[in-house]
Amino acid sequence: MSSEELRASLSDLAVAPTAGAIDSSSSSGDPSAEGGAQVSCFTEDLHDVTLHFQIIRLSKQIYAWIGCNTAKFGHLYAAATTRPGNGVSVTSVLGGTSDNTGSSMARRLVLKTGLNIVLACNIPKDSPMLEAAAERKLVEKLRSLGYIRPKAGDASTCTTH
Repeated sequence: MSSEELRASLSDLAVAPTAGAIDSSSSSGDPSAEGGAQVSCFTEDLHDVTLHFQIIRLSKQIYAWIGCNTAKFGHLYAAATTRPGNGVSVTSVLGGTSDNTGSSMARRLVLKTGLNIVLACNIPKDSPMLEAAAERKLVEKLRSLGYIRPKAGDASTCTTH
């Protein structure tokens, strides 16, 4: 499947607002806080491969999919904070447990966002550089969408000198 075919297919899946959905101008500033969903899709060419991304922001969780060269679903992981100590637990929902490519990525995303993460990815397990690049692009997009809180003391968030 070519990139153009995938983009056309993903644009057909766009979530249309319904009567019960909250629009982006809600008073809380978070359109997903009361049942709405935000969908973002993009494609990046990295390391001679094409990575396709889809992010769906739901109430208190994020679903992310990363496709490497194809629209194949891949392994599915669920990650959430656990008590006591606010650790992160990750489980493989679909796919083998020997592949930890998505597992460690899902764990780090929970730590960065503070939200539950459902992550599907089909990145080859023998490509750590590709995995790191895909995670970096995903985190950049999550940050630009406002799903990752800025770190305290970050120079870009400081407005007074």
